[in-house]
Amino acid sequence: MRIHPLVVDGLITAAQTTVAVLLGRESAAQGWPAPDALAWVLVALANLPTVLRNRAPVPVCVGVLAVFAAYTTLGHWPVVNSLGPMLAFYTVAALRPARTTAVCAALLAGSWIYAGLVTEGSSMASVVAQSLAYTLVLWWFGHAARRTAELTRQLKAEQAERARREVAEERVRIARELHDVVAHHMAVINVQAGLARFVFTSDARTAREALDTIAGASGEALAELRRMLGLLRADVVQGAADGAPAPGLGQLADMVERVRAGGVPVDLRITGAPRPLPPGVQLCLYRVVQEALTNVLKHAPGARARVELAYRAGEMTASVTNEATTDAGKGVNPARKQERGGQAGGHGLIGMRERAKLYGGSIVVGPRSEGGFGVHLTLPTSAQSARRGDAVAE
Repeated sequence: MRIHPLVVDGLITAAQTTVAVLLGRESAAQGWPAPDALAWVLVALANLPTVLRNRAPVPVCVGVLAVFAAYTTLGHWPVVNSLGPMLAFYTVAALRPARTTAVCAALLAGSWIYAGLVTEGSSMASVVAQSLAYTLVLWWFGHAARRTAELTRQLKAEQAERARREVAEERVRIARELHDVVAHHMAVINVQAGLARFVFTSDARTAREALDTIAGASGEALAELRRMLGLLRADVVQGAADGAPAPGLGQLADMVERVRAGGVPVDLRITGAPRPLPPGVQLCLYRVVQEALTNVLKHAPGARARVELAYRAGEMTASVTNEATTDAGKGVNPARKQERGGQAGGHGLIGMRERAKLYGGSIVVGPRSEGGFGVHLTLPTSAQSARRGDAVAE
């Protein structure tokens, strides 16, 4: 349980005042006048205000130093009220700038020297040495406390900023995954639903096939959403949740088949010797191909698409191209179409670039000189890149 700072200050003030009272009662035994009623009032005024030292350090310090000077002027034992001024000055050193602290340090040393001057038989060399020594020690401890407090605040601010960045990055990751999962399957469902409605009364077989495709696409979308939600709910090994692996190259053919069922002729070609790849690299390849085919399905209906996946030495490449369809024989640029719809650049194209950058790869997206549109992704598969892919695989 955390104790309120004012309670802590109250306990310190109570202990300090108790010590001052005990010292006051010993004054006569030390050869000083016994405190009278006025002296006891000054004892209270020199100690009790320190309960507010953290709220008003400079006024409290100046006030208790003035009371200390009055107490010694009346000829009483200076030691009785020495704790209050020292505690008040330490607080100033811990909370206020160096210039303000220097002024209060001069007042503390001056009041100490003044007490030596008004006391008969005092050794001024000893009094000056004590005043300087105590003041410097208190200043040093106060400065150390202030520095520690500043470092603590800075550390908390950095931790809060880091937490905000991590939350923002996690939101981007979730948004990217939601887009990749939902956009592709919904595009297939939308096309097939339109086809089923169009042929519902004239071609029952085609309508049933379209509905079967809708059922399959919606089921896969739900499975991927469950996988992603499982990753978000629990601290499990990245890449698996509830036994369901993240999509990879093994599911590429199924995804291409769904796009074909959506009305886009797709040719899939894989070259090179297949080899095991990190889950993260496979997920990146899968998502980029998925997004590119989804754009063909949405923005270039009827265009023939071609997917080429190549295993090369130290890298993987994936290319998705579509033939020219409309707009004077040129392929439809999904980025430009989305700009017309008010979403400049599109979340999908941004997501593809982010994924490529995450795995140290490069991606080229844009119209082809011979017509149509193309996406070309290159991902390194060196040992270092493979380890990084495993580390960030979802």
